[in-house]
Amino acid sequence: MLESNFKLPGQTAFYKGKVRDVYTIEDKLMVMVVSDRISAFDVVLPRPIPFKGQVLNQVAAIMLEATKDIVPNWVKSTPLPNTTIGLKCDTFPVEMVVRGNLTGHAWRTYKTGERVLCGVTMPDGMKENDFFPTPIITPTTKAHEGHDEDISREEIVAQGLVSKEDYEQLEKYTLALFQRGKELAAERGLILVDTKYEFGKIGDTIYVIDEIHTPDSSRYFYAAGYEENQQAGIQQKQLSKEFVREWLMENGFQGKDGQQIPVMTDEFVNQVSERYIELFEKITGRTFVKEEVPAAEVEAKIAAALQSL
Repeated sequence: MLESNFKLPGQTAFYKGKVRDVYTIEDKLMVMVVSDRISAFDVVLPRPIPFKGQVLNQVAAIMLEATKDIVPNWVKSTPLPNTTIGLKCDTFPVEMVVRGNLTGHAWRTYKTGERVLCGVTMPDGMKENDFFPTPIITPTTKAHEGHDEDISREEIVAQGLVSKEDYEQLEKYTLALFQRGKELAAERGLILVDTKYEFGKIGDTIYVIDEIHTPDSSRYFYAAGYEENQQAGIQQKQLSKEFVREWLMENGFQGKDGQQIPVMTDEFVNQVSERYIELFEKITGRTFVKEEVPAAEVEAKIAAALQSL
């Protein structure tokens, strides 16, 4: 599914994100349809990735179920392979990015000589992909359009984006969720390297929302061979969409003005799809079953699910 355009019972709002189509129902519920769109460098790429929406939605459902003892989550039901219905929360305007290793954006910052990221000081003498002494939280603003921006906890509180009390709770939930995610990954022979969480609030209760521990929000390394690769200076084998970013950079695209998105061949699109399915099976230990619901039936199935809640 590239995109949806439903008229659901009780629908009061619609928002099309980079990857998700989100329907608000009577200002109490949200229907999140996870499309097969793929984004990188905050740009939606021109071709959909088969079964990507199903992978993201089902990994998120499994991981939210496995962490609901840590923090309440927004999910009420998952009526379709790529669709979740849940509570509508007042969303905090920041994403809580947590990093266990010096990788990706953190490494790109570090190798320029910078040692401070989002107000957090990174130790000297580290190599790419090394573990931090303890995980670090490097939040970003949550942009509806354009690029998310790095921001420090001090700036978040000073600007009134999140109260000091709530932000401290978000940090506690973030570290606890990351620890659980690392434990679940270790059971499958993986290292959860970094990830991000989004949170919302209803009354005084904070909920984790959207997706967690998916290949769109997370990076995984294979644990086998990690130490040997670090000692030899060899890149780690990873399961994430970082390889999509790397492919784009190799082809001259980093989301900057004036840059053209390179042509995505059928071969490359299928490769990306296979990588998403590989992560699903590796992180969950389950066999991925490709499910295709006829487009004409999707809206009716979601409407029926809403009426049953």
